[in-house]
Amino acid sequence: MAKQIFFLSFFTFLFFGAFCQTDSVKSRWLTITGSVDGYYRFGFANAKDEQGKEITDNYTSFTNSQNSFELGMASVQVAHSFGKASAFIDLGFGRRAEEFSYANSDYSSMFAVKQAYLSYTVSDKFKLSLGKWVTHVGYELVDAYQNRNYSMSYLFSFGPFSHTGIKADIGLGKKSALMVGVSNPTDNATTLSSRKYGLAQFSTSTSDEKLKAYLNYVGSYGGSFNSTQLDMVVVKTFSDKFNIAYNGTVKFLKPESVDDAVSWGSALYFNIDPTEKFGVTLRGEYFDDEQNAFGFGTDVLAFTISPNIRINNLTIIPELRLDNCKTAIFKNHSYNNACSSLAGLLAVTYYF
Repeated sequence: MAKQIFFLSFFTFLFFGAFCQTDSVKSRWLTITGSVDGYYRFGFANAKDEQGKEITDNYTSFTNSQNSFELGMASVQVAHSFGKASAFIDLGFGRRAEEFSYANSDYSSMFAVKQAYLSYTVSDKFKLSLGKWVTHVGYELVDAYQNRNYSMSYLFSFGPFSHTGIKADIGLGKKSALMVGVSNPTDNATTLSSRKYGLAQFSTSTSDEKLKAYLNYVGSYGGSFNSTQLDMVVVKTFSDKFNIAYNGTVKFLKPESVDDAVSWGSALYFNIDPTEKFGVTLRGEYFDDEQNAFGFGTDVLAFTISPNIRINNLTIIPELRLDNCKTAIFKNHSYNNACSSLAGLLAVTYYF
């Protein structure tokens, strides 16, 4: 009995000893990381609908609340590799994760799976991956701690979220790379449709990596529906205290029995970091949907200022956002349509 207790204690010690690390949980086989975020948002117009009920008056992703404390998302990522093969699992829990997986509402068990893919590295310049991964399109990311603004842009909210399919990452030498792939319809982890989407990204940078560029593509053709999205991200780093990022996108839609529609937009991000513990980002965005590709029928000009107060892995983001539109799509407290919306929020993010 004493011998059994000894061996049980010994292997328990080895097991937990392999997992207890400072920055992340690591072992010979696994790397585990994660994040959590939450926020409080208040629209100053205290908007109401025609029945006098309070509404969020918000048209972008992940902050659809009013005068409420909200959990954004708790995420856990697990990575494993052995030889040339590897696997990555990214699970998310909370409203942010549910909105991200909106296209799979009939499969509630898939809500938590933000990403899950298998990879095989054929050589140092060629890797194949199969599964679901977050989109390559745009500047902003689904995990809150990876963004400097907490609220999301229109470009992110009305672009693709994820792709499920197969892709190849190809190194082109020096600082350039190419990704090509084929996937299910955008954001669908499962589908009965025979339609598939083509994916591509060309990325490059200067030798000192102070100027980076990403050219992105998503498209599907044939039958009664065509869709093409072209997207560009450019990041210019002037110093370790200041950089500017640009995201521009255009989407061409040819839906069935509906007129062709084009939607486009641009966003500029001014990122300033006077110290390691404090930074601020100003985002200016123009989103044009006058041809009603996404149901707006107007354009929107939005400005967001987001101070970042950093305490180790914890970031506090007090944010102020102003949205303006040509045709009134917002509401005010008197149930009337309005051409602008002012909102503030306080968000906290943490990663490990």
